[in-house]
Amino acid sequence: MTTSPADRQHAAQAEAETAKSGSISIRNFDFFYSGHQALFDISMEIPPRQVSALIGPSGCGKSTLLRNINRMNDLIDGISHRGDIQIDGRTIYDPHLEVTSLRKRVGMVFQKSNPFPKSIYENVVYGLRVSGVNDRSTLDRACEEALRSSALWDEVKDRLQQSALGLSGGQQQRLCIARTIAIRPEIVLMDEPCSALDPIATGKIEELIMQLKKDFTVVIVTHNMQQAARCSDRTAFFYLGKLIEFDATVKIFTTPGQKQTEDYITGRFG
Repeated sequence: MTTSPADRQHAAQAEAETAKSGSISIRNFDFFYSGHQALFDISMEIPPRQVSALIGPSGCGKSTLLRNINRMNDLIDGISHRGDIQIDGRTIYDPHLEVTSLRKRVGMVFQKSNPFPKSIYENVVYGLRVSGVNDRSTLDRACEEALRSSALWDEVKDRLQQSALGLSGGQQQRLCIARTIAIRPEIVLMDEPCSALDPIATGKIEELIMQLKKDFTVVIVTHNMQQAARCSDRTAFFYLGKLIEFDATVKIFTTPGQKQTEDYITGRFG
């Protein structure tokens, strides 16, 4: 069967839209806690379907920026901002935008795993149930796909109805990743997801992060520079609330453009 030029053009446009899905644009962004400025004039373009790592000393603004991308900081009293954050060219601060719909598009994995006191199965499908999905076959399929994508299916497929609290720390963190991606967000934010894990569990999470970029834009905050070097495509270095440098990870760790970045990478400060 032949396709018309119009059909081909439509297909090309659809493919282009899919390719750019999950791009993040941060423009001249300042952020304040009760008048105290925590971020200063942050501008960066985070590409879709890549892993971008945010590194820097404690208190430099990494997690603060991360939590602004899905407006988690809105839950704190006395916050304010200047500038803009856009996802796929649309501001996340549109007054007509429901924050719940934003958080469906931008999932979050926290530093400490936080499985619900429910079965493994119900943890994974929780977001779908909240969205009104109750068809069992749909939930079963989504559960298996999410657990396979988080490299956990083979370990738990025979005990899906058992409590998630019985899993090891590393398994719980992968379960939380499965719960996040089950609703198919465009972007997955990770705030130090390996800080409480042993080296073996950390290795599994890092392998998973590199797999996730096939389907999601991933932004990870980490204190572990080796981790950033191993599993990210691009790395941003923050210091005292300012973005010092954002470039390809290989360049950041071999030939950084800023002396502050070089000093931090080589352990001269921070």
